[in-house]
Amino acid sequence: MAGLKSFCSYDCTVKFAKRAAEKKREEKEKEDRKKQRERRQKLNDTVPNWIKKAQKEFNKYIRLRDRNMPCVSCGKPANKNEFLTGSGWDAGHYRSTGACPELRFCELNCHKQCVSCNQYKSGNVVEYRIELRRRIGVKNLEWLESSHEPKRYRVEELKEIQSKYKKLIKEMEDA
Repeated sequence: MAGLKSFCSYDCTVKFAKRAAEKKREEKEKEDRKKQRERRQKLNDTVPNWIKKAQKEFNKYIRLRDRNMPCVSCGKPANKNEFLTGSGWDAGHYRSTGACPELRFCELNCHKQCVSCNQYKSGNVVEYRIELRRRIGVKNLEWLESSHEPKRYRVEELKEIQSKYKKLIKEMEDA
């Protein structure tokens, strides 16, 4: 019989069988981990998860872009010793992402804003509008305030947005 091996003793046969069973068990565990990782990846590959990832990079870019500018609403000056992690400064949207999700990743619609104005004063929009008019001009402000086509993001688009802002952040940090 070609498939059978001969062993020197019963103990060798048992050791061989145990090693073979252990190896088979390890291979099955490895395959199970791979399948579980793929299932987890598939669950995480949703539009809401990718919106969060893209938004994180977009917000970091806005804070870096405006790092030397004061708060768009109250004029609180930028502190050169602060690292713009998001703890003291936000990327505040003029038109909120809830009211106008199609402008979520529009750079004209988002500027560095202190946490106080953005989170505790609901964006301090009256003062925001005054400064925004000066920064982006009347035409752009009117465009922001006009109606926009609803936008439904796809995972691929969100991956591209995240990648774009990661690249821009890297360029700004290297400069």
